Amino acid sequence: MLISRPHYMNFLEKFKDNEQIKVITGIRRSGKTFIMKMFIAKLKKEDGIAPNNIISINFESFAFRKIKDADSLYQYVMDHKGKGKQYLFFDEIQHVNSWQEAINAFRVDLDCDIYITGSNGSLLSGDLATLLAGRYVELHVFPLSFKEYFTFHKGSPETAYNLFLDYVKDGGFPLVSLTNDEDVKQSIKQGIIDSVILHDVIIRGNIRDESAITKIVDYLMREVGNTISLRKMANTMKSNGDPISIPTLSTYLSLLERAFIFYRARRYDLRGHKILNSKDKFYIVDTGLRNTFINKSPQDNFGHQLENIVYIELLNRGYQVDIGQYDDKEIDFVARKGNEIIYYQVTLRLPDDSKRETDNLRFIPDGYKKVVLTLNMLDQGMVDGIQVKYVVDWLLGK
Repeated sequence: MLISRPHYMNFLEKFKDNEQIKVITGIRRSGKTFIMKMFIAKLKKEDGIAPNNIISINFESFAFRKIKDADSLYQYVMDHKGKGKQYLFFDEIQHVNSWQEAINAFRVDLDCDIYITGSNGSLLSGDLATLLAGRYVELHVFPLSFKEYFTFHKGSPETAYNLFLDYVKDGGFPLVSLTNDEDVKQSIKQGIIDSVILHDVIIRGNIRDESAITKIVDYLMREVGNTISLRKMANTMKSNGDPISIPTLSTYLSLLERAFIFYRARRYDLRGHKILNSKDKFYIVDTGLRNTFINKSPQDNFGHQLENIVYIELLNRGYQVDIGQYDDKEIDFVARKGNEIIYYQVTLRLPDDSKRETDNLRFIPDGYKKVVLTLNMLDQGMVDGIQVKYVVDWLLGK
């Protein structure tokens, strides 16, 4: 059964036949390969592109094990290209040494449209940024959004709330949604975690202390939505018999970010208009991974899991997202896209005896949109001029 992902397909269609290289990034198993295959199928069926004008290589396939560097990749493509415009698809290209040189050569030597995927953030750093600066666009792929999950499971207004609870528990990895067996779901999620930690963190980072990475992942998953202090984290690990320096800890956190398993939300001073170099928060790419890895009930730390889902959804919608700080008040999220700014507070429900959630927004002295997202449907409406939305409807785009 196919899971339609129109948001990503529309992006690729928009940039089709554009000279810019399409770089598709995201955590392993988020659906990058499937999106690429769907787009290739569309090229053949709807756009009439001949199969011999399409070259598709998955570098994790044994069939292409001999393509190890830029020279062998270039030679393979030149040997297999057809006549006319070529459509080149390279999946998990980070396995090819100096691949940037081959991509740049194709761009210069061929009439071609190039698409590449990778499961590590370093794909868009270093040589690529220098060699191909201004010549690529990034499509960042996340696990299924709740709207995609809802559509796939044929949700209705009556089932929306329970489906959302399932989504918090299981997460949005496509393979997980394709099975109803709980043991299989757990196995898939554990496999994703193990694969990311091994291939995209330990091996890529040349790390010898595998247990330290595992314990850092465990710590961050338990502290989702809480402010992270590197010093406190290092002290906690030391007290548990795992001494680690703050510079090493910082390096490991960067590796986890590059593997797209965690996203760092920085704190923005709304009065001073600057990023504060402390008090960051880390959100996980998928709550299902969290609940599996730390073996917790989905109800554990549920408010912060809800916050996590909203944060990832905002990233998926193309916003830059920070934690807001206005004097002594914290704003859950400051979402920016172009000239648009929206402030968000996220809560399970509005307290009966407090206006804290709305007051934190109400006292910000500007005219940008301010929204409270609540899991309690009965909270919807306007409170002191602040819009209060049912978070399930908001996630569905209503």
